[in-house]
Amino acid sequence: MNKVYLIFIILLLNLNATNAYSKIVYIDINLILNKSKIGEKLNNHLQEINNQNIQKFKKIEEDLIVKEELLLSQKNILEKKEFEKRLSVLSQEIQDYRSKKKVIIEELNQIKIINTKKILEILNPIISNFVEKNEISLVMPKKNIIVGKKKLDITEKIIFLLNDKNISLSF
Repeated sequence: MNKVYLIFIILLLNLNATNAYSKIVYIDINLILNKSKIGEKLNNHLQEINNQNIQKFKKIEEDLIVKEELLLSQKNILEKKEFEKRLSVLSQEIQDYRSKKKVIIEELNQIKIINTKKILEILNPIISNFVEKNEISLVMPKKNIIVGKKKLDITEKIIFLLNDKNISLSF
């Protein structure tokens, strides 16, 4: 009976020793994508494209508003058929504008997705090497962590390693 207790205690101590060496950390991928040099370049590029698109959209919207106001001011002057004809033309222009705007926004989102994937492909071996060198057992995304010690956050270290690589992508 004493041998059973002895074996049980040895197994229990062995399991606790194994768990003591498990190193778990967490990482904030979104912060890396926003604060790293390459992530900032991507965000600036996307912002430039978005600003250009906003200017184009604003100009088109202003033109459509002017056309609408002009048409409404001519409502009593024009014949009913002519007014309806011009109104349908304007409605078609508005629909075309909305569809073009939607396509341009989707293209911008595709640019963001494609380039984010490229950054993540670059980031993956950096994280893997860091994990291997520091004998880390598990890396969890920060978004799934409710509470954790700050010293377990490896985000800043990974940002430093990513920035140190001086990688550039063509956007």
